[in-house]
Amino acid sequence: MAEQEKVRVAVLGASGYTGAELVRLLLDHPHVELSYLSSERHSGRPVSSVLAGVRNHPRAAGLRFRPLEACDEVDVAFGCLPGGALPAQLPKLTERAGRIINLAGDFRLRDAAQAAVHYPESASWTEPFRYFVPEFSASPVPERLLNLPGCMAVTTLYALQPLFAAGLATEDVVVDAKTGASGGGSRSAEHPADRIGNFRVHKPYGHRHAPEITQALGDFAGTAPRLRFSTYSLDVARGIVVTAYGRLRPGVSAQDVKRAYGTAYARTPFVRFRGAARTPADFPMLKSVVGSNVAEVAVSVEGDQYVAVAALDNLIKGASGQAVQALNTVYGFAPSLALPFTAVTP
Repeated sequence: MAEQEKVRVAVLGASGYTGAELVRLLLDHPHVELSYLSSERHSGRPVSSVLAGVRNHPRAAGLRFRPLEACDEVDVAFGCLPGGALPAQLPKLTERAGRIINLAGDFRLRDAAQAAVHYPESASWTEPFRYFVPEFSASPVPERLLNLPGCMAVTTLYALQPLFAAGLATEDVVVDAKTGASGGGSRSAEHPADRIGNFRVHKPYGHRHAPEITQALGDFAGTAPRLRFSTYSLDVARGIVVTAYGRLRPGVSAQDVKRAYGTAYARTPFVRFRGAARTPADFPMLKSVVGSNVAEVAVSVEGDQYVAVAALDNLIKGASGQAVQALNTVYGFAPSLALPFTAVTP
């Protein structure tokens, strides 16, 4: 594709964790021109002087952060702003961007009461955003406003969708989700000394991803479960492990379950079902996904009980890699363009 035919892209909030990760991925995208990168804190500074991870990339030379009000006319604007910041920018932004793909949670929930609790800044915006998950959402994608899933929500969705879509599990499910420090954003108030060497509860009740999971499973699996969802903080920079516990319906076998997962993920290059997981190292884990755009999923069955496990990198497959997948889907590019399959080890 010729230079003039590249997709002109803006990244709003490009100096935060998800914005920086999106910049890093898009610098290697052959069909993207990074036209505009916003950062209020670093406006005017070279991108390479702020984002250490891209300072040696040849395409980063000459890129500078600009204030949000200076956004160019672009084909796609990615919203990587803190939750609640995008809604106020939308009236102006929708005039300058052909499409908006939002990574924050502002427009994920359709239920007005739930949205008012968890995302009150978006309550007055009436034009709908499509909730988009590359593996489960239909294409083509004509909508100009997309909202991507939350990282813990989509990890849970990967763990449970095959069970509920095939009607194999009862409605009650318990989920615990463990996430690394970057899940709190670059302005987290938690001091590293309090996080290092610790493993603690983050939120036992009321996490905003719980209604999102219920809504998404209702949409993509046809069943909205009775969900018990708790979250925990891990002493790692990035990565999520979700464990879901529940019961199978009468007569459902372990083979039925594995067949459902194998079928669901037979053609999803970035969601891999580990159907032969037997030892602990066979199951999804951070060391096999962090640094990649891959989510791993496995399930163990004993009698009428199941334990489903999923793991992914929250900043890539749970956010910025998911956004690049959405871009590739929207424009009909190869699904894996600019997306890594390999993890960083040790």
